[in-house]
Amino acid sequence: MKSIRPLYDEHGVENYYRDHAGAYENPHFPEINLLLAQNLHRLDTSAVLDFGAGGGEVTRALQARGVQHVTGCDPFTYELYEQNTGRPCLRLSFKDVIKSGIPETYSVIISSFALHLCPAKDLFPLTWNLLQAAPLLVVLTPHKRPELETLSGMELVWADFALTDRGKKVRCKAYRLANMQAG
Repeated sequence: MKSIRPLYDEHGVENYYRDHAGAYENPHFPEINLLLAQNLHRLDTSAVLDFGAGGGEVTRALQARGVQHVTGCDPFTYELYEQNTGRPCLRLSFKDVIKSGIPETYSVIISSFALHLCPAKDLFPLTWNLLQAAPLLVVLTPHKRPELETLSGMELVWADFALTDRGKKVRCKAYRLANMQAG
């Protein structure tokens, strides 16, 4: 399994995706698939936004479990997402969401392997605007970051993890705005 992080460091995230968007594949698809399977009962999947959708790994895992109403969102890999899933993909970046929010509402937003790339100074406005569009934000990440529970107004609802074949954790955490009920 090849790590993408050194390529992000070498080229920058935007340059990496500009050059490799059509060939992107998340090396942790088995863990993403497992975590969604283990936690699907906790989610209202009537209208899902797959934020930072990459090649559609979250959407494909959901589709395999009968979830049909999924929209992607990725400014770099939208063509690959649409090709892999047959679903539409918004082209919003972190900056776009911070500036203008998400144009529709969803029952849940699932962000897989994306939010840990958000600069720390932008994390609160980004997640705040995401949670204006859905009552629950599920974050899948290969790191402890982002730890949204440390941000004012954010509440950790539940957490889970899966181990890679190398024994590293892929984390799944669900958040909502404090004093709100999860969807």
